[in-house]
Amino acid sequence: MAIKKYLRLFLINLVSFWLVAKLVGGVNYSGGFQTLAWAALALMIVNLTVRPLINLLLLPINLITLGAFRWLVNVLALYLVTLVVPQLKISAFLFPGFNYQGFIIPPVYLAIFWVLVIASFLISLITSFFLWLAE
Repeated sequence: MAIKKYLRLFLINLVSFWLVAKLVGGVNYSGGFQTLAWAALALMIVNLTVRPLINLLLLPINLITLGAFRWLVNVLALYLVTLVVPQLKISAFLFPGFNYQGFIIPPVYLAIFWVLVIASFLISLITSFFLWLAE
């Protein structure tokens, strides 16, 4: 039973990394599928082992802010994955902007920190969606 759970987490993380790399211009990887597989495995290990420790360390901040800084744990987890998997690169990029029927998002330069925040948010969102589907 546990192997099925870990395999499901691995595949969901793999799909999440692939989608985020396609959606966010500052998330790049070299080495193809193998790099995505290592990144998915690293994220699974970080989420199962290191993330509870980070949650414990940030517990006072989360209590004071009523959980408003919980997103910081996801950012730190993704940063740790980029340290473990050197082929996975998070870099700053210029968002070209968006215009649709009068709705305008102007071009903006996103630093590495904000790319990490956006990527970790999207990975969390995609992972949560697929875990919800898999229930």
